[in-house]
Amino acid sequence: MMFLINPIYASASIAFMLLLLLLIHYLSPTSSWGYISQALIFHQVRKYLLMLDVRKDHVKFWRPQVLLMVSNPRSSVGLITFINDIKKSGLYVLGHIQLGDLSSLPSDPLQSQYDSWLSLVDHLNIKAFVNLTLADSVRHGVQHLLFISGLGGMRPNTLVLGFYDDCSPRDTLTDPSLLSSQSIDLSNPSQDLERHSPPFHFASLRGPADKEGGDDGKVLTPLEYVAIIADAMKMSKNVVLARYFNDFDRGEALSPQFSHFKSAVFIDVWPVNLLRPDSSNYVDTCSLFLLQLACILNMVRAWRKATIRLFLCVEEGRSLQGVEQKLGHLLKELRIKAHVYPVSWDQEAALHWQRQGDFKPSESSESTKQEEEEEEEEEYANSFPSNTSRLSDEYLEAVNRLIQEQAKPPAAVRFLYLPRPPADTRRYASYLHQLELLTKDLGPTLLIHGVTPVITTDL
Repeated sequence: MMFLINPIYASASIAFMLLLLLLIHYLSPTSSWGYISQALIFHQVRKYLLMLDVRKDHVKFWRPQVLLMVSNPRSSVGLITFINDIKKSGLYVLGHIQLGDLSSLPSDPLQSQYDSWLSLVDHLNIKAFVNLTLADSVRHGVQHLLFISGLGGMRPNTLVLGFYDDCSPRDTLTDPSLLSSQSIDLSNPSQDLERHSPPFHFASLRGPADKEGGDDGKVLTPLEYVAIIADAMKMSKNVVLARYFNDFDRGEALSPQFSHFKSAVFIDVWPVNLLRPDSSNYVDTCSLFLLQLACILNMVRAWRKATIRLFLCVEEGRSLQGVEQKLGHLLKELRIKAHVYPVSWDQEAALHWQRQGDFKPSESSESTKQEEEEEEEEEYANSFPSNTSRLSDEYLEAVNRLIQEQAKPPAAVRFLYLPRPPADTRRYASYLHQLELLTKDLGPTLLIHGVTPVITTDL
């Protein structure tokens, strides 16, 4: 009727009403009466969560739902923001474990920490939930969070951990040079850094004094760290280990400083188990998971101009054309845009086979022969041979050099194949040592192991 009487006045009235609603929404002070919008959102979310049936899940609609374990967010800003990119519209949970026993405490110590964590989420402008737990050990805490995180059909399917090494942590939460690439734009004089940096009540980082005194300040042992990886795989969770993300600067990574490669940003993918050169399979579940995550990262707006480089490790005598053609056909079917680069690694593989020869049992060594048979049985039972006892440091250092030599120009981030931990817990330390040598000085690197199919060509 308004438009029938006078269309001009009717349009002006509706525009004025919308403007008034926007002003009230953005400029009105905080109300102590509560918000009806929160009640409506709760009702709708509960309704649709009940409709999200896990029994109707299909591989075609798979998406990363990530649980990122954060020991101290002061040194994890780069990793937190990077995982926010890689989760691509999936569930994202920040998990933190505080050691302690509730029975010996007067009250729950976690309640007072939630405000700081929620302020951190707002400060970094990421889309994430926060889950905190109290446990007697880090391993038990991770198990708790893997069991209880999420709701209904929205549950984490991927566990992300920082790498266990001796790198000194750096407080990037209050470093203006690193905050400039995050949600705060320091080039805008209208923004006040203090206003955008709320007082976070997080523990201070361990310093050099801790190491000089003989204590590295870590509450997690190497064996417990590898056990967490093994536990997650037993629970059918994909595992991602992130190394050298302490000083990761997203703005710098997406805008390289090399003048002749200024517009080139690369994502390197090595979809073969480099700890088992005798098993160069490019199309198993784990390799396809690497490709899927690289493709998801490439779909994010900030990473859309990046180029995926896929490296094929080929030994002499193998049909290079056949492997490259098969992989190219698979990439075409999956609609993944990547440049395939064949890499000859005869010298590196020779070091592995030389080491293999050292383990051949002699006729007079019955105990050695028995150990070999037991190892083979363990590896078969584990369904994924880890080969931890048969890799020399020389071979791992050679593979590390090979990766660095192929990365010209340097990649913004690398995706490497993470083998399953050995079944024998006595080899956990050797397993972690091999991963450390493999990824030494590679820059931001993700070691990835996928346990569930994420790609299908069936319609």
